[in-house]
Amino acid sequence: MGTVYITQEDAFIGKVDERLNVKYEKKTILDVPLIKIDGLVVMGRASISPATIAELVNQKIPLTFLTNNGKYIARLEPEMSKNIFLRSAQWKARGESPQAIHASKGFVRGKLKNYRYSLLKSQRSYPDLDLNGGLNQLATAIANLDQATSIDSIRGLEGAGSAAYFSCFNQLIRVDNFQFHTRNRRPPTDPVNSLLSLGYALLRHDVQGAINIVGFDPYLGYLHTERYGRPSLALDLMEEFRPVIVDAVVLTTINRRILVPTDFITEPVSNAVSLTKEGLHKFLRLYQEKKQTKFKHPVMQKQYTYQESFELQARLLAKYLMGEIEKYPPLIMK
Repeated sequence: MGTVYITQEDAFIGKVDERLNVKYEKKTILDVPLIKIDGLVVMGRASISPATIAELVNQKIPLTFLTNNGKYIARLEPEMSKNIFLRSAQWKARGESPQAIHASKGFVRGKLKNYRYSLLKSQRSYPDLDLNGGLNQLATAIANLDQATSIDSIRGLEGAGSAAYFSCFNQLIRVDNFQFHTRNRRPPTDPVNSLLSLGYALLRHDVQGAINIVGFDPYLGYLHTERYGRPSLALDLMEEFRPVIVDAVVLTTINRRILVPTDFITEPVSNAVSLTKEGLHKFLRLYQEKKQTKFKHPVMQKQYTYQESFELQARLLAKYLMGEIEKYPPLIMK
């Protein structure tokens, strides 16, 4: 089953024997074996029993709390892995070390090349699109990565490439009742940005779970600056997955009219836009389906699901930092 999402307000999350049992108004709305669960995400207001929390920790199942529109609240997970050697190598590489610069280039190269892959794929599907400007800017940013000598310069190229990609994003939307002008968040104030923010929050949960399994300290990253409570390494590693998972799901839900404008609500004071309960269920189902999609991994040359590739990329990063391979190979779709 993978990740379980609880969206029912005032639900009670308990356990019966070795099963997760969710009730609402004393009626069971979900009953699933714990052995089939990789993670539990509670969206909105729900209660969970102490016995369930203890069992999740015992079975090493991370528990994440988000608001209804995907804003991160908190996370509970098992004790950190005993792999002190990996974390030692991770900390030794912090700052402007050659390893940190190389890894940061890898994260950004993967993200920008996957942005370019997405635009080229759309251009082949819809010859009327004029994406050449964005494609050329992305190509320039990717080429300049090789000459970057500091983390700040890499961040600058990531910003330029992302701006080029999102300048084309509205053209990728093929329906009349949705539009994208610019990226906004905290809070998102239009339907497209609300879907992107929600998707990135879900992706963060999944990637952070993978790097914890491998044994990293999720709060020490290289591309993203250190900040109290910020899982910088999870944000680093999720960069290459943003276009191929979240952006792809957002465009699918819109262009196939799976979601329509009536699936969104706007808060009267903050103007924050979020999904209705029914719309949220649709989006979560598509996100889960995308994670279980298999593809041929360009490095391993084997079939993996995207869910499996989160951990695979984390293990490749670990091998690089431990000196077992010469380079970190980001996930680049072809």
